[in-house]
Amino acid sequence: MGRAFVYVILGGGVAAGYAALEFSRRHVAPGELCIISEESVAPYERPALSKGYLLPENPARLPQFHTCVGANEERLTPKWYREKGIELILGTRVKSADLKKKALVTMAGETITYKYLIVATGARALKLEEFGVWGSEAENVCYLRDIADADRMVNVMKNCAGKSAVIIGGGYIGMECTAALVTNKIKVTMVFPEKHLMARLFTAKMAEFYENYYKERGVKFVKGNVLTSFENDPSGKVTAVILRDGTRIPTDMVVVGIGIRANTSLFDGLEKGGAKLALEKGGIKVNGKMQTSDSSVYAVGDVAAFPVKLFGNDIRRLEHVDSARKTARHAVSAIMAPDETGDLDYLPFFYSRVFSLSWQFYGDNVGEVVHFGDFPNSRFGAYWVNEGRIIGAFLEGGSKEDYEAIAKVVKTRAKVSDVGELEKLGLEFAFRESQKLIESTGTGSGSISGVGTSMGALMEKPLYKWHATAGVVAAASIAVFAYWYGWKRRRW
Repeated sequence: MGRAFVYVILGGGVAAGYAALEFSRRHVAPGELCIISEESVAPYERPALSKGYLLPENPARLPQFHTCVGANEERLTPKWYREKGIELILGTRVKSADLKKKALVTMAGETITYKYLIVATGARALKLEEFGVWGSEAENVCYLRDIADADRMVNVMKNCAGKSAVIIGGGYIGMECTAALVTNKIKVTMVFPEKHLMARLFTAKMAEFYENYYKERGVKFVKGNVLTSFENDPSGKVTAVILRDGTRIPTDMVVVGIGIRANTSLFDGLEKGGAKLALEKGGIKVNGKMQTSDSSVYAVGDVAAFPVKLFGNDIRRLEHVDSARKTARHAVSAIMAPDETGDLDYLPFFYSRVFSLSWQFYGDNVGEVVHFGDFPNSRFGAYWVNEGRIIGAFLEGGSKEDYEAIAKVVKTRAKVSDVGELEKLGLEFAFRESQKLIESTGTGSGSISGVGTSMGALMEKPLYKWHATAGVVAAASIAVFAYWYGWKRRRW
């Protein structure tokens, strides 16, 4: 028993949806493409799970956030796939891959063959058991990676209003889930081993701002400590967490966000006779066209480790939705139009929204840090300067034009002759450099991979250090529900 396709996308996350849209726009014929996914629903915008999905009022639900609404594109509902002749093979797990035969075998024993395979298997949430802590199976211990996880968390939260929760982890998931729990009137204690929140990105000064903001909303922090065990009641529910130093924290629910690991097991060759692709940085190594060591296989999204031109083609594996979207589209372009597709020139981009705050980061956070802006009023940023050039930039509370400006100085590796002057100018530096670029090239418009920048729009704003527009003021006063739930008009 088996089926044959020209193109197979293995994995049903964000990258799969954007790849499908690109295939459609390049006129893939009906019956040539399929998506194989372990999930039972068509691809969706995963960031919605830690934002709108967890709201107590008017929560986001499918089909509202199927891909590709996160980039203001079409919403690819199951009907869309049917109309395009793209087969969704859902609720299906692949147990083995044979690269020589170009065949995948499902748990049910079906063989699915391909001419081209796009591996979009993403990543899985790290489990406490992998660190020697047992008890994740308790009904009030939650992870967040897919809709099933989100549904479970929503059900647990409903029984915890006015009660308490412990968040294990101080990264993306920890910060966003904490904001959601607080919105659901749950008291939160965050526990993490680092010295401050989001240690992989935030400086101590930046983290201090966010920690104070969270404390004002009742959040407690336990830093430099880790979970070692649970206390449970007779039914198996967790009633307290025990930390390494012996601290006991009573709780009604636990949310674990301690990182992810790329799903490479089908291709690491560890099983006897298993498929083998080159691996690096914890993912599947690809070239600038997202092509693996097997010329018929491409990898995209969280599972792909690809060369980043901005970093001298250093191989990076980027765990963010923007990377998933862009690498997926690039892989399809490389497959369908190889002679017209060069190497991906991607600007690493990360963002988050918590409460009424919103930040964006571009590039890399290495080198000397230069902070700027108005921290007390939630409009601030930072540049990272290495060998006299800007290689990273962060901004909280900016407008679309502000974010485009900092993206431009990172993409062009703007030269910095005086760090003190850079600190003084702050955001104005980015706008001045953008103006210089326009004057030197004689053009009023341009684009940045991963940003979609209109330089003409950039220069419509005056070159002030901060742009306290009415839109920013209004955004600060919008209730958290409306802020998060603006999915119809905003990027996830």
